[in-house]
Amino acid sequence: MPIPTVPSARSSARPAGPPLATRAKRWLYLTHRWAGIVLCLFFAMWFISGVVMMYVGYPKLTPLERLAHLAPLDAARVAVTPAGALAAAGVVDSPGLVLAAARGGAPVYEVPGGKGQAPKVVDAATGALLPAADATVAQASAAAWFGGRYAGRHQGTVTEDVYTHSRALDAHRPLHRVDMDDPAHTRLYISSATGAVVLDATRAERAWNYAGAWIHWLYAFRGNALDPWWHDIVVWLSVAGVVSALTGTVVGILRWRFARPYASGSRSPYREKMMRWHHLSGLLFAAVTITWIFSGLMSMNPWKLFTSDAAPLARSAYAGPAGPEPLASPQALIPSLSAPPTELRWTRVAGQDLALARGASGSTDVLSATTARPLALDEAALRRAAAELLPGARLAQAQVLRDYDLYYYARDEHAMMGHAEKPLPVWRLIYDNPQATWVYLDPKTGQILDRQDRSTRAGRWLFAFLHSWDWTGLLSRRPLWDALLILLSLGGAALSLTGVAIGWRRLGRKLRN
Repeated sequence: MPIPTVPSARSSARPAGPPLATRAKRWLYLTHRWAGIVLCLFFAMWFISGVVMMYVGYPKLTPLERLAHLAPLDAARVAVTPAGALAAAGVVDSPGLVLAAARGGAPVYEVPGGKGQAPKVVDAATGALLPAADATVAQASAAAWFGGRYAGRHQGTVTEDVYTHSRALDAHRPLHRVDMDDPAHTRLYISSATGAVVLDATRAERAWNYAGAWIHWLYAFRGNALDPWWHDIVVWLSVAGVVSALTGTVVGILRWRFARPYASGSRSPYREKMMRWHHLSGLLFAAVTITWIFSGLMSMNPWKLFTSDAAPLARSAYAGPAGPEPLASPQALIPSLSAPPTELRWTRVAGQDLALARGASGSTDVLSATTARPLALDEAALRRAAAELLPGARLAQAQVLRDYDLYYYARDEHAMMGHAEKPLPVWRLIYDNPQATWVYLDPKTGQILDRQDRSTRAGRWLFAFLHSWDWTGLLSRRPLWDALLILLSLGGAALSLTGVAIGWRRLGRKLRN
C-alpha cells in the first residue's frame, strides 16, 4: 500500500502576495490616476482663471475711487455742526464721524454704528436723522456718482449676488442695483442703510469675473444651498489637490529613467503623445503646481491656522480723552484748505481732535478739529499714545519705513488687497508680547494702518508670497513678474489639461466596458 505523503508547511501555505513595496506603488498609481480625473479639471480652471485675475480682480470700491466720484463739499450747503449731527444720532463722541456728499449728491454726516452695523446718516443741511434709502435715493446717488452726466436704471434690490459676496457689505444689505448708461456700462450697488455707493463694477469687470474670480474661488458654490459649506469645499478640494499632485510627482519620478533610456531611446516610458506630454509637463511644473495649490489652501486660513489669539488693540486708550474745546464747524474747516475737500473725517489721536480732509486725488490735509488750523502731530506724544495700544505689552521699538518691504507694500487696485492704502513714510511699532505684534502707523495722520502678529506674518509667506509671488523686488520689475507667472501658469495648465484628456479617455473606456 502506498504511504500517503504529508504536505509540507511550504506546500500548504497560500501563495505569497506581491511585496509591500509593489502594493504601495500600485496604490500610488491608482490614487493619482483616479483622483486626477476630477482634480486636473479644477487645476486647469485655477491656472487659467489665475492669469485673468492678474489683471481683473473681484469688484471692489477703493477709497481713491470713492473720493474721485464724490462732489467737493460746499460749506454753504452745510448748516449742521458735528456736535449737532452726533446729537441727532444719539452719539456722544466724534471719532469716525464723516462728512461727504454721499447720499443723492447732498452732504450728509455718517455717524459710526456698533460693530457690524451700518452708520447712521444725518442730513448736513437740516440735522434730520435720515431713514433707509429707497429706490429714489439710490437713483439720485447713482446719478451723482457720475456728476449727473448719465442716466441709470434701477434694477431692484439684491441681498447678495455673484459680485457682492464680500462680508464688508453685510451692514449695507440689501443693496440697490443701478445700471448706468456710461460708456463702461457700470453697475452701481448702493447701500440701503446709508444711500451711498458701496461697489461699482463695469461690464468688462463683470464679464471677466466669470473667467476669473468666479472660477478661481469656486463661487459657483456661493449664494445657493451649498453656501454654508463653501469654505469646507474649497479647503478639502485643495487638500485633495495637494495629495494628487504629490502622488503624481512621485509617479513621474519613478517612471523616469535617469540611468539609461528605455528601448525606444526615450527616458519616458510613454509613447502615446498625450501621456508623454503629461509626464514631461508634470516633471517640469510639478513644483509650481504643488506650491500654488498649497498656497491656495492657505488663503482659506484652514483650521484657523493664522488666527491670532493676541488681545485687541486698545484704540480708545490710543485716542485719549476728548478735549474741552468744541469741534469747529465745516464752515470754518473748509475755507482753511487750498481747495474744497470731498470728505472730512473726524478722529482723535493722543487726546487731540483732528479733522482729516481728503480731495479727489486722495491727498490728506490734517487740521485741528477745534481751531481749524493745519496741524503736525507731535512725534513724542504719538509714541506715548502708541505705547498704550497693547495693554500689558511694552513698545520695544519704533522703526521708520521710507520704502516698502516684504511685509508692508502696496498692490495694484484690482489685486485682492489693492483697496488697502499704504502711505509712506510709516512707523512700524514692535511690541514684546508673546504674539510678537507689529502695528503700522501713519505718523502724518496718526491712523492705524495695519496690525500683524507672528501668525499673520506666517500667512503672508505661505499664502501671499507663494501664491502671488508678491516679493517687492519682483513686483517692481514688471513685465518680468507678468512673464514669469504667465509662463508658469501655462505650464501648469498644460499639465492639467493633458491630465483631463487622459483621465476622461480612460474613464470612457471603463464605462463602455
